[in-house]
Amino acid sequence: MVSFAGYSMPIQYEGIVSEHESVRNTAGLFDVSHMGEISISGSEAESFLNKLTINDVSNLEIGQAQYTAMCNENGGIIDDVILYKYNNYYLMVTNAANHEKDLEWLKLHQYKNVHIRDISQSLGLIAIQGPKSREILQQCTFADLNQISFYHFIEAEISGASGTISRTGYTGELGFELYFDSDSIGTIWDNIMNVGSSMGLKPVGLGARDTLRMEMKYCLYGNDINENTNPFEAGLGWITKMNKNSSFIGQPALIEIKPKLSRRFVSFEMTERAIPRTENIIYCNDEQIGIVTSGTQSPSLKKGIGLGYIDKPFDKKGQVIEIDIRGKRKEAIIVKPPFYKNGSNLN
Repeated sequence: MVSFAGYSMPIQYEGIVSEHESVRNTAGLFDVSHMGEISISGSEAESFLNKLTINDVSNLEIGQAQYTAMCNENGGIIDDVILYKYNNYYLMVTNAANHEKDLEWLKLHQYKNVHIRDISQSLGLIAIQGPKSREILQQCTFADLNQISFYHFIEAEISGASGTISRTGYTGELGFELYFDSDSIGTIWDNIMNVGSSMGLKPVGLGARDTLRMEMKYCLYGNDINENTNPFEAGLGWITKMNKNSSFIGQPALIEIKPKLSRRFVSFEMTERAIPRTENIIYCNDEQIGIVTSGTQSPSLKKGIGLGYIDKPFDKKGQVIEIDIRGKRKEAIIVKPPFYKNGSNLN
């Protein structure tokens, strides 16, 4: 257990590699109740969120989720979040370490007819991920899980409690997130474990959560993105809707930044036996060209992998680079993401 954002969090239960492999091959259950949840409602909620986030909220239909981010006036990323559109409100899910900052930012820019409510303490959140996740979870609910498309959600019952079952995920595998009353979430966890343990379901900690997301090149706030990185260099241009009907905070700065990008967020594999780590310096021909933001030994690929920012023009696929690991330079090559290409998330 470690202290994380005011919570005690499990790094591992029986081991990072075995938990990682369970998610890739069968299923894993994650307690992510530390994530923050904010309810945003009122007649101006949509226009308010379009001003505060970089994706286009007007494209959301009831029952849909959207990956997006909030930027400051300089185009730096305040947080990456998920928005859920319900019948009469939006739910914003924040990173735990950024939750208070996000809440203050929303309230600082709050419209007159917008209601903002922090509901984090009343909601528990667990996630089941892996190729067998639907089969296991289906035995715990009468709702038809086959009807939930990727980045959609339904309201349903599990173990006698009412809540939200969504289908997003941070692993590259088929999976579901369960937002239920914090008083019920422990019972729901136990019931899912009782049903799934005979099918290979294991509890999974933060360690495997990190290796799984790295194999997919999913950003981790604080490592790969922060207020000193912008969405375009971070590979998040696909969620940055510069042409939506309303302007958003940071847009003028991003208009200036986009044509002048000097670096790019890339994926690389070690070609020598070595494990890259955060803040390792990246070289090419004795020239310092970048920095590692996340690195690990990939349980799926059985080799060192990493993510980082590399200066142009050294950012192309196939570029050979060197990573300074404890004073020794080890060779690596830039590759096209994701590292792991057999995920079940679109099944």
